[in-house]
Amino acid sequence: MDQWEYKTVKYQTGGFLGGKVNEDELNELLNSYGYEGWELVSCFDTSQNQGQSRDVIAIFKRRAFLGG
Repeated sequence: MDQWEYKTVKYQTGGFLGGKVNEDELNELLNSYGYEGWELVSCFDTSQNQGQSRDVIAIFKRRAFLGG
């Protein structure tokens, strides 16, 4: 049976009131975890107010390596 490990990453948005996502920076972050074997399984934002986002939360998983 496969076993998984999970990682939660918080990406902070920019701008005076938040809500601005630097797509290149976010892609670089996501790709860096992908190169380490992490698979993105969920991604969502945390609401601040009036449609603005404070953070983007990304949840990754990868097969757990069991020692033995």
